[in-house]
Amino acid sequence: MGKYIIADNQELTRYALESLLRDKGNDDIYRSSDKTGLVELLKQHENAIVLLDYTLFDFADADQLLIIGERFALSQWILISDELTPQFLRQVVYSSHQFSVVFKDGPLSELREALQTVNRHQRYISQRALETIINHQLEEENQPSILTETETEIVKAIAQGKTTKEIANERFSSVHTITTHRKNIFRKLGVNTAHEVIKYALRAGLIDSSEFYI
Repeated sequence: MGKYIIADNQELTRYALESLLRDKGNDDIYRSSDKTGLVELLKQHENAIVLLDYTLFDFADADQLLIIGERFALSQWILISDELTPQFLRQVVYSSHQFSVVFKDGPLSELREALQTVNRHQRYISQRALETIINHQLEEENQPSILTETETEIVKAIAQGKTTKEIANERFSSVHTITTHRKNIFRKLGVNTAHEVIKYALRAGLIDSSEFYI
């Protein structure tokens, strides 16, 4: 049987999850109430399955969660929350295969199925989570782009870590022209840094996580 870390700040939920695991013959169970404690447990049990309520834990954002997942590459995660935003779901699901998703108000059968699937080292995404991601993507596709085609291409180049000079050379443009495009992009997106442009490109699906540069 695998090792489990229950990372949930609701006492009733922790008790229910632990009971469910013990009913299946799992006794190697650990508990954490904050991110620091969770990291310490993962240092000791790198291949553990983490049952996490992200909305109740002290993660700053999805990026921080993904970084910890990448740091402990042998771990697997089942996110169990009441609500997760479409943007969060898309980022996590598209960025890493370590993360499975169910909802607390979903049927118990989904959680059981998720546990069985993850124990086979496969990912489980509930039907509701899939529908949330797909519907959000369709909504974005039906919205007119606020960026021109040229600006979108420059956003991709920025996200790939290219400098203004490199972009200008590739597009046979002047540095001044690309600088003007950058200023317009920043203004339209309401951002101030290239890092924020990268986040936009990832959320908008202009690039996947393997392409962007930090």
